Amino acid sequence: MLLTVELRDQTVLVAGAAAAAARSIRRYQAAGATVRTLNAPGGFLPRMLEGVALVTVVDDAGAMVDAGEDGGRWATVRSECRKRGILVTRDEPAAPSGSVTLAGGGPGSDDLLTVRALAALADADVVFHDRLAPWSHLEELAGGAELVNVGKSPGHHPVSQADIEHQMVAAARAGQNVVRLKGGDPFVFGRGGEEVAACTAAGIPVTVVPGVTSAVSVPAAAGIPATCRGVSHMFTVISGHAPLTDDEHQHLAGLGGTIVVLMGVGTLPQLAAGLRKAGMRADTPVAVVESGYSHAQRTTVSDLAGIVTAAGTAGCAPPAVLVIGDVVRQGRDWQQHLPGPPGTPEPRWTHE
Repeated sequence: MLLTVELRDQTVLVAGAAAAAARSIRRYQAAGATVRTLNAPGGFLPRMLEGVALVTVVDDAGAMVDAGEDGGRWATVRSECRKRGILVTRDEPAAPSGSVTLAGGGPGSDDLLTVRALAALADADVVFHDRLAPWSHLEELAGGAELVNVGKSPGHHPVSQADIEHQMVAAARAGQNVVRLKGGDPFVFGRGGEEVAACTAAGIPVTVVPGVTSAVSVPAAAGIPATCRGVSHMFTVISGHAPLTDDEHQHLAGLGGTIVVLMGVGTLPQLAAGLRKAGMRADTPVAVVESGYSHAQRTTVSDLAGIVTAAGTAGCAPPAVLVIGDVVRQGRDWQQHLPGPPGTPEPRWTHE
Protein backbone atom coordinates (compact mmCIF):
# COMPACT_ATOMS: atom_id res chain seq x y z
CA MET A 1 0.00 0.00 0.00
CA LEU A 2 1.35 3.40 -1.00
CA LEU A 3 0.61 6.30 1.37
CA THR A 4 1.06 9.97 0.55
CA VAL A 5 1.44 12.30 3.53
CA GLU A 6 1.55 16.10 3.39
CA LEU A 7 4.59 17.07 5.46
CA ARG A 8 5.11 20.74 4.64
CA ASP A 9 5.64 22.71 7.87
CA GLN A 10 5.47 19.47 9.89
CA THR A 11 8.21 18.09 12.15
CA VAL A 12 9.69 14.71 11.27
CA LEU A 13 12.05 12.70 13.45
CA VAL A 14 14.52 10.51 11.52
CA ALA A 15 16.04 7.79 13.68
CA GLY A 16 19.20 6.20 12.37
CA ALA A 17 22.93 6.56 11.93
CA ALA A 18 23.80 9.75 10.04
CA ALA A 19 25.23 8.07 6.93
CA ALA A 20 22.41 5.54 6.67
CA ALA A 21 19.70 8.17 7.20
CA ALA A 22 21.11 10.78 4.81
CA ARG A 23 18.68 10.01 1.99
CA SER A 24 15.63 10.05 4.28
CA ILE A 25 16.69 13.40 5.73
CA ARG A 26 17.11 14.86 2.25
CA ARG A 27 13.68 13.66 1.12
CA TYR A 28 11.82 15.12 4.07
CA GLN A 29 13.63 18.43 3.86
CA ALA A 30 12.73 18.59 0.16
CA ALA A 31 9.08 17.98 1.15
CA GLY A 32 9.19 21.09 3.35
CA ALA A 33 9.37 19.34 6.72
CA THR A 34 11.47 20.34 9.73
CA VAL A 35 13.74 17.37 10.34
CA ARG A 36 15.17 16.27 13.67
CA THR A 37 17.55 13.36 13.97
CA LEU A 38 18.05 10.64 16.56
CA ASN A 39 21.21 8.56 16.40
CA ALA A 40 20.58 6.31 19.39
CA PRO A 41 17.46 4.96 21.17
CA GLY A 42 16.44 5.89 24.68
CA GLY A 43 17.62 9.09 26.36
CA PHE A 44 15.08 11.89 26.34
CA LEU A 45 12.82 10.18 23.80
CA PRO A 46 9.41 11.32 25.18
CA ARG A 47 10.58 14.94 25.12
CA MET A 48 11.95 14.54 21.57
CA LEU A 49 8.59 13.27 20.32
CA GLU A 50 6.73 16.43 21.33
CA GLY A 51 5.27 18.10 18.25
CA VAL A 52 6.50 15.34 15.90
CA ALA A 53 4.10 14.32 13.11
CA LEU A 54 6.07 11.39 11.69
CA VAL A 55 8.95 9.20 12.80
CA THR A 56 11.04 7.36 10.21
CA VAL A 57 13.34 4.60 11.37
CA VAL A 58 16.35 3.78 9.22
CA ASP A 59 17.68 0.43 10.41
CA ASP A 60 21.39 0.21 9.72
CA ALA A 61 22.18 -3.50 9.25
CA GLY A 62 25.29 -3.13 11.39
CA ALA A 63 23.22 -1.90 14.33
CA MET A 64 20.67 -4.72 14.41
CA VAL A 65 21.38 -6.22 17.81
CA ASP A 66 18.13 -7.82 18.96
CA ALA A 67 15.50 -10.11 17.54
CA GLY A 68 12.50 -8.37 19.04
CA GLU A 69 9.18 -7.88 17.32
CA ASP A 70 10.45 -4.79 15.52
CA GLY A 71 13.62 -6.52 14.36
CA GLY A 72 16.10 -3.85 15.45
CA ARG A 73 17.44 -1.58 18.14
CA TRP A 74 14.66 0.96 17.58
CA ALA A 75 11.93 -1.05 19.31
CA THR A 76 11.73 1.52 22.12
CA VAL A 77 11.17 4.31 19.62
CA ARG A 78 8.38 2.43 17.86
CA SER A 79 6.71 1.51 21.14
CA GLU A 80 6.72 5.10 22.38
CA CYS A 81 5.29 6.32 19.06
CA ARG A 82 2.44 3.82 19.25
CA LYS A 83 1.55 5.13 22.72
CA ARG A 84 1.37 8.66 21.36
CA GLY A 85 -0.41 7.84 18.09
CA ILE A 86 2.53 8.98 15.97
CA LEU A 87 2.87 7.43 12.52
CA VAL A 88 6.06 5.39 12.09
CA THR A 89 7.63 4.45 8.75
CA ARG A 90 10.72 2.46 7.93
CA ASP A 91 13.25 3.39 5.25
CA GLU A 92 16.07 1.38 3.77
CA PRO A 93 19.51 2.77 4.62
CA ALA A 94 21.43 4.73 2.03
CA ALA A 95 24.04 2.66 0.20
CA PRO A 96 27.57 3.09 1.55
CA SER A 97 28.96 3.53 -1.95
CA GLY A 98 27.56 4.98 -5.14
CA SER A 99 25.87 3.26 -8.03
CA VAL A 100 24.28 4.13 -11.38
CA THR A 101 20.82 3.24 -12.67
CA LEU A 102 20.01 3.74 -16.35
CA ALA A 103 16.25 4.26 -16.39
CA GLY A 104 14.03 4.42 -19.45
CA GLY A 105 11.54 7.25 -19.16
CA GLY A 106 9.18 6.15 -21.92
CA PRO A 107 7.81 8.52 -24.57
CA GLY A 108 7.65 11.49 -22.20
CA SER A 109 4.48 11.19 -20.13
CA ASP A 110 4.99 10.75 -16.37
CA ASP A 111 2.32 8.06 -16.12
CA LEU A 112 4.22 5.84 -18.55
CA LEU A 113 7.23 5.55 -16.24
CA THR A 114 7.58 2.02 -14.90
CA VAL A 115 7.19 1.25 -11.21
CA ARG A 116 10.87 0.34 -11.05
CA ALA A 117 11.89 3.63 -12.67
CA LEU A 118 9.82 5.55 -10.12
CA ALA A 119 11.50 3.65 -7.30
CA ALA A 120 14.94 4.46 -8.73
CA LEU A 121 14.07 8.15 -8.94
CA ALA A 122 12.78 8.17 -5.36
CA ASP A 123 16.17 6.82 -4.20
CA ALA A 124 18.28 9.14 -6.36
CA ASP A 125 20.82 11.63 -5.07
CA VAL A 126 21.42 13.05 -8.54
CA VAL A 127 19.48 12.64 -11.80
CA PHE A 128 21.03 13.27 -15.22
CA HIS A 129 18.08 13.61 -17.58
CA ASP A 130 17.57 13.95 -21.32
CA ARG A 131 15.44 16.50 -23.15
CA LEU A 132 12.84 13.89 -24.13
CA ALA A 133 12.68 12.20 -20.73
CA PRO A 134 9.71 13.03 -18.46
CA TRP A 135 11.44 15.77 -16.48
CA SER A 136 8.69 18.30 -15.77
CA HIS A 137 7.81 16.73 -12.39
CA LEU A 138 11.22 15.42 -11.44
CA GLU A 139 11.37 17.65 -8.36
CA GLU A 140 8.47 15.61 -6.99
CA LEU A 141 9.53 12.20 -8.31
CA ALA A 142 13.13 12.58 -7.13
CA GLY A 143 12.59 14.69 -4.04
CA GLY A 144 15.69 16.59 -3.03
CA ALA A 145 17.91 15.06 -5.70
CA GLU A 146 20.17 17.28 -7.77
CA LEU A 147 18.70 17.52 -11.27
CA VAL A 148 21.15 17.91 -14.15
CA ASN A 149 19.86 18.54 -17.67
CA VAL A 150 22.24 16.89 -20.15
CA GLY A 151 19.75 16.81 -23.01
CA LYS A 152 20.62 17.19 -26.66
CA SER A 153 18.55 18.60 -29.49
CA PRO A 154 19.16 18.32 -33.24
CA GLY A 155 22.40 20.17 -34.00
CA HIS A 156 22.84 21.29 -30.39
CA HIS A 157 24.81 19.12 -27.94
CA PRO A 158 25.76 21.36 -24.99
CA VAL A 159 27.05 18.36 -23.00
CA SER A 160 29.00 15.73 -24.91
CA GLN A 161 28.43 12.03 -24.38
CA ALA A 162 31.91 11.71 -22.91
CA ASP A 163 31.15 14.50 -20.42
CA ILE A 164 27.88 12.84 -19.41
CA GLU A 165 29.66 9.57 -18.71
CA HIS A 166 32.40 11.38 -16.78
CA GLN A 167 29.86 13.19 -14.58
CA MET A 168 27.93 9.99 -13.89
CA VAL A 169 31.05 8.09 -12.85
CA ALA A 170 32.35 10.99 -10.74
CA ALA A 171 29.04 11.30 -8.86
CA ALA A 172 28.90 7.57 -8.17
CA ARG A 173 32.51 7.54 -6.97
CA ALA A 174 31.53 10.28 -4.52
CA GLY A 175 29.01 7.85 -3.01
CA GLN A 176 25.90 9.21 -4.70
CA ASN A 177 23.02 7.17 -6.02
CA VAL A 178 22.92 8.23 -9.69
CA VAL A 179 19.96 7.89 -12.06
CA ARG A 180 20.46 8.48 -15.76
CA LEU A 181 16.93 9.14 -17.00
CA LYS A 182 16.56 8.71 -20.75
CA GLY A 183 13.62 9.01 -23.11
CA GLY A 184 12.14 5.75 -24.36
CA ASP A 185 14.29 2.71 -23.58
CA PRO A 186 17.99 3.10 -22.67
CA PHE A 187 19.05 0.42 -25.17
CA VAL A 188 17.00 1.59 -28.18
CA PHE A 189 19.13 4.28 -29.83
CA GLY A 190 19.73 5.71 -26.36
CA ARG A 191 23.50 5.14 -26.08
CA GLY A 192 22.80 3.13 -22.97
CA GLY A 193 25.38 0.54 -23.98
CA GLU A 194 28.10 3.18 -23.99
CA GLU A 195 27.11 4.38 -20.53
CA VAL A 196 27.08 0.85 -19.12
CA ALA A 197 30.54 0.31 -20.58
CA ALA A 198 31.81 3.54 -18.98
CA CYS A 199 30.46 2.51 -15.57
CA THR A 200 31.77 -1.05 -15.68
CA ALA A 201 35.19 0.18 -16.82
CA ALA A 202 35.27 2.44 -13.75
CA GLY A 203 34.13 -0.36 -11.44
CA ILE A 204 30.77 1.32 -10.73
CA PRO A 205 27.75 -0.95 -10.10
CA VAL A 206 25.17 -0.26 -12.81
CA THR A 207 21.56 -1.38 -13.25
CA VAL A 208 19.37 -0.99 -16.33
CA VAL A 209 15.65 -0.30 -15.97
CA PRO A 210 13.89 -0.77 -19.32
CA GLY A 211 11.48 1.85 -20.56
CA VAL A 212 8.50 2.01 -22.91
CA THR A 213 10.14 2.59 -26.27
CA SER A 214 8.68 5.27 -28.52
CA ALA A 215 9.12 2.88 -31.45
CA VAL A 216 5.86 1.16 -30.54
CA SER A 217 4.22 3.51 -28.03
CA VAL A 218 4.11 6.66 -30.14
CA PRO A 219 2.51 4.96 -33.16
CA ALA A 220 0.07 3.33 -30.71
CA ALA A 221 -0.85 6.78 -29.38
CA ALA A 222 -2.00 7.57 -32.92
CA GLY A 223 -3.88 4.27 -33.18
CA ILE A 224 -1.26 2.68 -35.45
CA PRO A 225 -0.26 -0.88 -34.49
CA ALA A 226 3.25 -2.07 -35.28
CA THR A 227 1.76 -5.43 -36.30
CA CYS A 228 -1.76 -6.49 -37.16
CA ARG A 229 -3.10 -9.89 -38.17
CA GLY A 230 -3.56 -10.08 -41.91
CA VAL A 231 -1.73 -6.77 -42.45
CA SER A 232 1.79 -7.03 -41.04
CA HIS A 233 3.46 -9.80 -39.05
CA MET A 234 6.79 -8.05 -38.48
CA PHE A 235 8.27 -4.62 -37.89
CA THR A 236 11.72 -3.12 -38.24
CA VAL A 237 13.01 -0.20 -36.17
CA ILE A 238 15.73 2.00 -37.66
CA SER A 239 17.45 5.24 -36.78
CA GLY A 240 16.97 8.13 -39.19
CA HIS A 241 19.73 10.15 -37.57
CA ALA A 242 21.85 9.78 -40.73
CA PRO A 243 20.86 8.85 -44.31
CA LEU A 244 20.91 5.16 -45.16
CA THR A 245 23.07 3.68 -47.90
CA ASP A 246 21.67 2.27 -51.15
CA ASP A 247 22.25 -1.26 -49.88
CA GLU A 248 20.40 -0.50 -46.66
CA HIS A 249 17.45 0.93 -48.60
CA GLN A 250 17.43 -2.21 -50.76
CA HIS A 251 17.44 -4.56 -47.79
CA LEU A 252 14.83 -2.50 -45.92
CA ALA A 253 12.45 -2.39 -48.88
CA GLY A 254 12.74 -6.15 -49.31
CA LEU A 255 11.88 -7.04 -45.71
CA GLY A 256 8.18 -6.25 -45.92
CA GLY A 257 6.08 -5.57 -42.83
CA THR A 258 6.18 -2.27 -40.98
CA ILE A 259 9.10 0.15 -40.83
CA VAL A 260 9.39 2.44 -37.81
CA VAL A 261 11.90 5.28 -37.99
CA LEU A 262 13.12 7.19 -34.96
CA MET A 263 14.81 10.59 -35.37
CA GLY A 264 13.87 10.54 -39.04
CA VAL A 265 12.25 13.90 -39.84
CA GLY A 266 15.49 15.46 -41.07
CA THR A 267 16.35 12.56 -43.38
CA LEU A 268 12.82 11.85 -44.59
CA PRO A 269 13.49 13.06 -48.17
CA GLN A 270 16.47 10.70 -48.58
CA LEU A 271 14.58 7.81 -46.98
CA ALA A 272 11.49 8.20 -49.16
CA ALA A 273 13.55 8.54 -52.34
CA GLY A 274 15.80 5.61 -51.40
CA LEU A 275 12.90 3.27 -50.65
CA ARG A 276 11.14 4.14 -53.89
CA LYS A 277 14.35 3.58 -55.84
CA ALA A 278 14.67 0.22 -54.09
CA GLY A 279 11.24 -0.82 -55.37
CA MET A 280 8.82 0.03 -52.58
CA ARG A 281 5.35 0.94 -53.83
CA ALA A 282 4.72 4.65 -54.27
CA ASP A 283 1.28 4.29 -52.63
CA THR A 284 2.68 2.72 -49.44
CA PRO A 285 1.05 4.59 -46.53
CA VAL A 286 3.33 6.73 -44.35
CA ALA A 287 2.58 8.52 -41.08
CA VAL A 288 4.59 11.11 -39.16
CA VAL A 289 3.55 11.13 -35.48
CA GLU A 290 4.83 14.22 -33.68
CA SER A 291 5.12 14.74 -29.92
CA GLY A 292 3.45 11.49 -28.91
CA TYR A 293 1.54 11.47 -25.63
CA SER A 294 1.58 15.25 -25.30
CA HIS A 295 -0.97 17.99 -25.88
CA ALA A 296 0.86 18.80 -29.11
CA GLN A 297 0.51 15.30 -30.58
CA ARG A 298 -0.26 15.37 -34.30
CA THR A 299 -0.25 12.78 -37.08
CA THR A 300 0.38 13.61 -40.72
CA VAL A 301 -0.52 10.87 -43.21
CA SER A 302 0.31 10.49 -46.88
CA ASP A 303 1.94 7.88 -49.11
CA LEU A 304 5.58 7.28 -49.95
CA ALA A 305 5.32 9.47 -53.06
CA GLY A 306 3.75 12.41 -51.24
CA ILE A 307 4.97 12.27 -47.65
CA VAL A 308 7.87 14.69 -48.11
CA THR A 309 5.54 17.37 -49.47
CA ALA A 310 2.89 16.61 -46.86
CA ALA A 311 5.36 16.79 -43.98
CA GLY A 312 6.79 20.05 -45.31
CA THR A 313 3.35 21.59 -45.72
CA ALA A 314 2.36 20.54 -42.20
CA GLY A 315 5.65 21.81 -40.76
CA CYS A 316 6.50 18.46 -39.15
CA ALA A 317 9.33 18.75 -36.63
CA PRO A 318 11.12 16.57 -34.06
CA PRO A 319 10.41 14.75 -31.87
CA ALA A 320 8.54 12.49 -34.25
CA VAL A 321 8.24 8.84 -35.21
CA LEU A 322 7.73 7.75 -38.80
CA VAL A 323 5.65 4.69 -39.65
CA ILE A 324 5.80 3.16 -43.13
CA GLY A 325 3.47 0.34 -44.12
CA ASP A 326 -0.12 -0.75 -44.50
CA VAL A 327 -0.72 -0.63 -40.72
CA VAL A 328 -1.00 3.15 -41.11
CA ARG A 329 -4.40 2.54 -42.69
CA GLN A 330 -5.56 0.88 -39.46
CA GLY A 331 -4.92 4.08 -37.55
CA ARG A 332 -6.70 6.08 -40.21
CA ASP A 333 -9.74 3.78 -40.08
CA TRP A 334 -9.84 3.64 -36.28
CA GLN A 335 -9.13 7.28 -35.47
CA GLN A 336 -12.77 8.24 -34.91
CA HIS A 337 -13.12 5.52 -32.28
CA LEU A 338 -9.89 6.07 -30.36
CA PRO A 339 -9.41 8.83 -27.76
CA GLY A 340 -6.27 10.93 -27.92
CA PRO A 341 -3.68 11.15 -25.13
CA PRO A 342 -4.93 12.42 -21.73
CA GLY A 343 -5.85 16.09 -22.02
CA THR A 344 -5.98 16.06 -25.83
CA PRO A 345 -9.48 17.01 -27.04
CA GLU A 346 -9.43 14.72 -30.11
CA PRO A 347 -6.97 12.81 -32.27
CA ARG A 348 -5.25 15.23 -34.64
CA TRP A 349 -4.65 13.76 -38.08
CA THR A 350 -3.66 15.61 -41.23
CA HIS A 351 -4.36 13.79 -44.50
CA GLU A 352 -2.60 14.64 -47.72
